[in-house]
Amino acid sequence: MLIIFDWDGTLCDSVEQIVLAMQAAASRCALPPPEAAAVRHIVGLGLPQAVEILFPDQPLADRERLARAYSSCYIEADQGPARLFEGALDTLAQLRDAGFELAVATGKSRRGLVRVLQGLGLEGFFDATRCADETQSKPHPLMLEQILAERSKRANQALMIGDSEYDLAMARAIGMPSVGVSYGVHARELLLRHQPRAIVDELRQLGELAELLLRQPESTVQASTG
Repeated sequence: MLIIFDWDGTLCDSVEQIVLAMQAAASRCALPPPEAAAVRHIVGLGLPQAVEILFPDQPLADRERLARAYSSCYIEADQGPARLFEGALDTLAQLRDAGFELAVATGKSRRGLVRVLQGLGLEGFFDATRCADETQSKPHPLMLEQILAERSKRANQALMIGDSEYDLAMARAIGMPSVGVSYGVHARELLLRHQPRAIVDELRQLGELAELLLRQPESTVQASTG
């Protein structure tokens, strides 16, 4: 059985850093900084898609310049190892000890994911990873399809865990069960639109829940544990 995690906003408490970096990049490019809520809403998308949504009236060349500025601002503000949500490492270890394969499907770039995993000492920890700059951006399900192919799994043998509707939408598109987390970027109402099997309020709740959902794929847990 395979459990696929989103990264930013699901395992990693990095959303505020993303917001500040995008606002700083806009200022650096002499553009009005977007509102924090607008930036939070695009977390999980690939960087080109996120910039296009935030700055739809800007020419392509200016959006590309802003994307480069964002990457620079994010790295400049990146002080020390990434901060994972409370219980993340323990939950991942519990799931691995229980025999689950673990993967990451993220809107980060490959360079960004490698940097953060190295900083945490997690290189090689996950059985598969896919990043937005090497496949199609969420909510297109291609990155999930590629992970399934790499691990020789069917959609009903995997579970997607994410904090955004982009995560749950791509899972739903290929019939993969999903679980939303309530502490990330998108409100519970948005997550519920994509029919997750459950919404959890803390990562540590995933242990028993993941085993229940993957070993009884037709079961549905009440979509709120809070």
